[in-house]
Order: sequence, then structure tokens, then C-alpha cells
Amino acid sequence: MAAVSLGRAVGAATAALSISLIFCFLLYCARSKFHPWKKTRGGKRRRGLVEAIGNTPLIRINSLSDATGCEILGKAEFLNPGGSVKDRVAVKIIEEAIENGELVEGGIVTEGSAGSTAISLATVAPAFGCTCHVVIPDDAAIEKSQILEALGAVVERVRPVSITHKDHFVNIAKRRAIEANKAKNDATVEVTGHVSHNGQSDEGSRIKSRGGYFAAQFENLANYRAHYEWTGPEIWNQTKGSIHAFVAAAGTGGTIAGVSRFLKEKNKCIKCFLIDPPGSGLFNKVTRGVMYTKEEAEGKRLKNPFDTITEGIGINRVTKNFMMAELDGAYRGTDQEAVEMSRFLLRNDDLFIGSSSAMNCVGAVRVARALGPGHTIVTILCDSGMRHLSKFFNNQYLAEHGLTPTATGLEFLS
Repeated sequence: MAAVSLGRAVGAATAALSISLIFCFLLYCARSKFHPWKKTRGGKRRRGLVEAIGNTPLIRINSLSDATGCEILGKAEFLNPGGSVKDRVAVKIIEEAIENGELVEGGIVTEGSAGSTAISLATVAPAFGCTCHVVIPDDAAIEKSQILEALGAVVERVRPVSITHKDHFVNIAKRRAIEANKAKNDATVEVTGHVSHNGQSDEGSRIKSRGGYFAAQFENLANYRAHYEWTGPEIWNQTKGSIHAFVAAAGTGGTIAGVSRFLKEKNKCIKCFLIDPPGSGLFNKVTRGVMYTKEEAEGKRLKNPFDTITEGIGINRVTKNFMMAELDGAYRGTDQEAVEMSRFLLRNDDLFIGSSSAMNCVGAVRVARALGPGHTIVTILCDSGMRHLSKFFNNQYLAEHGLTPTATGLEFLS
């Protein structure tokens, strides 16, 4: 009798312990939903900043999806540590340069950039023991320069000129790398022009160097490979292969080239499109095979073809990266459409996105309307609106340029 009682007691205790363990497990699972940083890909914590880049979520943009009858999904690249899709490019460029022996610890990574790539390089370079020197046009949003300075980069602001001019910001950045290579072994490099470093602004600077490396984001195919090997596979896996179209704008061309080529290798039926901002010649290149219309070729092109509020997209030459793209067509977008789209998404989806992201969403709606309901369309949400406060989200600036948003719905898209 005593043995039976003891057996029952043991059984009851075992059951109670099992219930407690199940309860604890369920409680842990429930809590983990509210602490996503404890769960990473493969169930492992990511070691350091570099491993935190990528694997960004694919967000259903509810308002645009409901309005078009398509599933419009945005790859939330603004959630990368450096705040943009360019984090992937920065890592790939630096990793390949180190592997090839073109960059060593203590070296200087130089780049000419209107903002996001520079910020990503300045964010990532210290993780590899390197410093960053950025040459930036002085008409870029001032907050981008401020972010770069806060990250410890040397920032050299120059006036905007044609890419063919020796003092175009990209050409200057290339020269800075050459100068750094001539002054290896911890020698100092003298930089002239309007320079900011560690919060100090002056007309010159001297920085230590163990050699320099020009990132060359426009022509360096590491840019394309970052998206072919990384972003494209993520989109394919996140949609489980159920994707009908991809659309994005192009600056360097790396994103649209890498993603389009990867997706078409997985399924040649996937349609890939360009959305091009004002002043850019890529729409003509994709649709007509030439960069200029007849009138533009005859010299009637505007003196400043980049007279657009969007930043980081649009170009009047075909880069090595863009040449890798596999596109089915192109659409044109306007500044007004980009501004209106950004406000529409902020009101309806709580998405605070920058100018290039807004233009991408304009493209997504265009593609959705062309394909019809029932299709899945993916685009890139490149960065947030935090880097666009002085221009794109400045009401006075918009009013001065006749871009004050007035739409209540999507009527701004013809």
C-alpha cells in the first residue's frame, strides 16, 4: 500500500514538473517574440557589427498592396546597422580588397559619395581596422556630412562638377587613395580643401596612412556581387520563390544588377524593371538603347541634368555594375511623385522613408498596375527619412521648388 502511495506521489511530482517545464518553455517563446535581438539567423547570436548586416525583413506595404490587389513587399534595408542598403556593399568591397591584398589594417578607404555609401564605409571600416576618407558634393543634405563626421571619417566637401572634370568628387577620392599609397608606413597625408574631421572644420588636414584603397562603388563589381550573392538570395528565400517582379532605381547599378541577375537565374519568368528619376539617362538606355533623346544629343540637355530632389539614384553613364543588370523594361518617376509617395506611406503605413525608397515604391505601383492584381512585387526600401530632413522632408525647401505635397490618396500617380 505504501509502495502504491509512493508511486502515485512520484507520478504526481513528475507530472507537475513536466507541466512546469512546458509552462517555462511557452513563457520563454512568448517573451522571445518581444526580444527579437535574442534570435538571429540560424538561432545564433551575431558576433559584432559586420555580422549584424543583412537578413533584413521583407515588409508587406499594406496600403499599396490593398490599393493594387498585388502583394507589394519592401526589403527593409534601412534596418541595417549603418541605416541603408549600402552596408552590404561596404562590407563586400572592404572584404575583397583585404583578400586581394589591396587594403591592410590601418589603411584608408576613400570614396566619392553623395551620402549612403560613405556612411556605410565609415560605419564598417573601423571593424576592419581601417579609417575612411569621404569626398562629398557640397549640395548633398547636410545631415549626411554630420553623420560622417560623427562616425570619425575625414569629410571633404567639394562643389558639384561633371564626372569628366578632374575635380569631380569621385575623381578627387581616387586621387586621395593614390596619395595615401605614396605615403605608406604611417606617414601623414596632407589634404587640402574644405575638410572636417573629429568635429573640427578647416581648409586642410593631415592624416596617418598605411596605404589607401579607392572603393570605386560605381565600377567595382564587388558592389554587384554583394547583391547577387546576398540580397538576391534573401529575397528569393523570403518569398519562397513566389515572386513575379522586382523594381528599383539605380545609382551605381549594383543593387538592381545583382538582384535582377540572381532572380532571373532562379526563374527566368520573373520580370525586373528600372524606375528612373528626373535628369537620369538610364530610362532611355533601357527602353531605346541610347542614353540621350535626339534633342539632348543635339546639345539641348539641361546644364545641370541632376536637378532632382532625389539623392543617390540617377546617372548619365552606364557603369560596370549596371551592365550586369537583366531588365525587362523601365519607368520614369517624378520628384512630385516621390514626395507624395513618401507622405502617403508615412500616413498610411508608418513608413518613414527617404527619397530613393519613395521612388522605388512609385515604381512598385507602376509595375503592379501593369501586371494586374494577384502578383507579388518586391522593391528596396534603401534608407529612412532621417537622412533627408533638410531637403526632402523640409516643407520650406519643397515649397521653394514647387513640390509641396497635396494628395490625399494615390491620385498623384497617373
